[in-house]
Amino acid sequence: MSQNPGTEVLRYTAFSADPAGGNPAGVVLDASGLDDAAMLAVAAELGYSETAFVTGRTGPGDGGRPGEAGRTGPPAYTVRYFSPRAEVPFCGHATVATAVALAERDGPGDLLFLTAAGTVPVTVTRQGAGLRATLTSVEPRVVDITADDLAEALGALGWPAADLDPELPPRIAFAGARHLVLAAGSRERLADLDYDFARLEALMRRLDLTTVHLVWRASSRVFHVRDPFPVGGVVEDPATGAAAAAFGAYARTLGLVPDTAVLTLHQGEDMGRPGTLTVELRSGDTRVRVGGTGTRITG
Repeated sequence: MSQNPGTEVLRYTAFSADPAGGNPAGVVLDASGLDDAAMLAVAAELGYSETAFVTGRTGPGDGGRPGEAGRTGPPAYTVRYFSPRAEVPFCGHATVATAVALAERDGPGDLLFLTAAGTVPVTVTRQGAGLRATLTSVEPRVVDITADDLAEALGALGWPAADLDPELPPRIAFAGARHLVLAAGSRERLADLDYDFARLEALMRRLDLTTVHLVWRASSRVFHVRDPFPVGGVVEDPATGAAAAAFGAYARTLGLVPDTAVLTLHQGEDMGRPGTLTVELRSGDTRVRVGGTGTRITG
């Protein structure tokens, strides 16, 4: 089935109130008439790192709007995510973008996104004149990476092992998608990103990685991050909510932060698209919350 000519593709940026900042995503609020090939074609034509497709709506009050009298729970939306090359199980910035788009249409409130990675609650609130969305990740996990795979990752990046921060050891973290977390020892190391696209892509496909999450610790709660994304056909992702959630799990698992903490991640500065991601950890809840503002891109 080819793309429906009537399909409305919206453009939003996530993790910034400035349309020129953050990470742009495509949003299709009614993708019920699109098959996989059509969704991939839309994502490829748009060219953003991901596009979100709302393929259905279920749950209490189906057909109604958030806040209507008699509702017993938040609306639940089935959401799928496509990069220009393939479907991905979950995407944080496209989740924020989609939630903001739904809130602009229906009003802020609580939502449930039914994704390939699991059920993701999202809350949208007003922040000044704009909207802010906070997602709650699926159950995260953190695992080791082998010495050989780490060496290959560093080789593809062109990073000497001596340039890593020894206090933030490499790990693979998951909170909806798998990300390799590598910590730079200096801001200069993080800023100098010139990697072997094909070599890193091959390793990431073998390890089922969505991005490589490169981190520099500015302080105990503030980090600067970058995310190479060759498996999506994109050199770098400007603001990566799924990786931020995975990093929150990483930081807690390694004891870098208390069980209850709020972390600030700055991303996109080196690309000229600055964005800010807030990562919240709560004691007694292993899931990770990631929040940020979003705004529509017009013109």
